[in-house]
Amino acid sequence: MRTNWSKTSLALLASAAMGLGATAQAADDCPLPGNLRVVIGSTSTGGDTYQNSSIVVDHLAEKLDINAKVDAVGAMAGFRALERSRHGNTVMIFHDQSYLGNLYGVNGYPDIFADYQIGPTVAINPGNAYLVPKDSPYQNLQEIIDAAGNGEQVRVAIQPGGVSEIGFSALKNAVRLQYPGQEGNIVAVNTGSQADKNQLLFDGAVDVINGSVQANEQYTQLPEDDQKAMRFVWLTAREDTIEQTNEAGMGDTSREQLLAYVAPNVSVPMNEGADENFTFDKEFFFLYNKDMDPAAIDCIDNALAEIYDEGGIQEQQKRSFFVPDFKPSAEAASYLEQKRDQYESIIDNLDG
Repeated sequence: MRTNWSKTSLALLASAAMGLGATAQAADDCPLPGNLRVVIGSTSTGGDTYQNSSIVVDHLAEKLDINAKVDAVGAMAGFRALERSRHGNTVMIFHDQSYLGNLYGVNGYPDIFADYQIGPTVAINPGNAYLVPKDSPYQNLQEIIDAAGNGEQVRVAIQPGGVSEIGFSALKNAVRLQYPGQEGNIVAVNTGSQADKNQLLFDGAVDVINGSVQANEQYTQLPEDDQKAMRFVWLTAREDTIEQTNEAGMGDTSREQLLAYVAPNVSVPMNEGADENFTFDKEFFFLYNKDMDPAAIDCIDNALAEIYDEGGIQEQQKRSFFVPDFKPSAEAASYLEQKRDQYESIIDNLDG
């Protein structure tokens, strides 16, 4: 398995110097081990979770003068590793799937708010997307909704229990609102990796896939007669999230072009008669063992606060089409729990 190691020598700056009002803490006093393992909830070393985690962990290792290794072990193995790591030698970086999997009842997904400690948020991937073949008869998302409402089955490739499924559920609910009783025509084709979803589209086995700007933008540049050519029809991110990305966008697709695929330009209504569209930002954050030393948690919070205050990490994240999103642990825990409750309500409404 590919790993990511980095080390340099640099003492922590005083938190008070940044106006945070915290006591100065040197890297030598940080109760983290010299070798820190960072497991992620993905088995891919080419996906957004690994890419984003590597950026953050490189900066953290440099700031704290430790060795830090990113391990792409997947969600289940990551949770198990976290449970065994009371001394803080293993931490986890994952995203909203960590709690969505539990809300959807996927086996092996615990209640992260009860079983672990929530660490800081570090970034948003604004590129969570839905795509169709470039020669698809569906020109936009509303045509997909209308097709399902008129009795056509629309097959959507997703990874169940996560950010793929929350958008799928919202699409199905939009059909239910506009064409009551026809929502069953939005059909989930459950699969795994992005490569698997792409292949289903290449083979004509599905009509729509969940993807991302980072992973799929290259395919949107292919000519229509290429079997792998795709088109975006929907980005779930909020409009103001996309507006925080670099103006150049990603690849050959500009920020202005990407804004055409988010609400309100793409309408995915959430409630009957309500003027509110479904949106979803995919956010990355740390998770810790329930018994991890609070001083170690503070150490990571303070180090990341300094890293984000210095500004270099934001430039690197934006070049990779991530939106910087640092919130310290206490603030992140409250924020993410509220977000979980919001989407739990949405899922309950959709299931109802």
